[in-house]
Order: sequence, then structure tokens, then C-alpha cells
Amino acid sequence: MATRRTATKSAAAKDAKVETKATATAVKETAPVKETPVKKTAPKKVAPKKPAAVAAATKAAKTKAEAPAEVKTETKVNFVVEFNNKQNSVEDIINNVKATYGKDVKEISIYLKPDENKAYFVADGEESSMDVFFC
Repeated sequence: MATRRTATKSAAAKDAKVETKATATAVKETAPVKETPVKKTAPKKVAPKKPAAVAAATKAAKTKAEAPAEVKTETKVNFVVEFNNKQNSVEDIINNVKATYGKDVKEISIYLKPDENKAYFVADGEESSMDVFFC
């Protein structure tokens, strides 16, 4: 009987092991599966497409803004009035009008009439004239 008992014990032990394995498998199957959270990404913002003309104008404006400022040079002008084969420069006439007026002038308007050899001028609201001799 002793062998029968050991055989029964070992059979019971085998059954218990099988049952334990089956229970463990059942627990694994029924255990809730932890889901990893899904990362939500914000949709990319896409700018609306610009018409080709607007895009070209924008590009030109950016290029113009990035370009260094052009240095403007003052143009020197030599202006000469000629009458009866005789010449007077405009600068000389202006300087003679200022000398004739005799005061510092803020604004001058000069009207030159070579056929009369006269320069009529208005300096700071005062009218006057002077002789101009073409040499």
C-alpha cells in the first residue's frame, strides 16, 4: 500500500503542477493588458499657397530689404547762360543777386531776361532787379 500511496501522491502532485500551470496560463490570459498610451501629435500647420505674383513680390521685397542701401551721389551741374556770344554762369548770377539784396536770404526766385540785360528777383518776398552784363 505504501507504494500505492506514493503513486497516488505523485499523481496528485503531477495533477497539482498541471493545474497550477493551467491556472497561471488562465491568469495571464485574463489579466488586463496594459495599453501604452498613444502620443497624440498636433497636426502640422500648413500655410495656404500664395499666388505666384504675390510670392515673387514678397521675395523681391525681402531681397531689396536685405540689399545694402545705395549711396546717392550729388550730381554737379554747370549751368551757363549764353546771349550774343557772351556767357554768364548761373552761380555768378545768383551770387550777384545775393550781393545786390545785401541780406541773408532764405528764399530767392530769379527771372533772367538776357535781351534786357536784367535779372528780376524776389528775395524773401521783396521784389527788385539788377543789371546783368554778359561778358
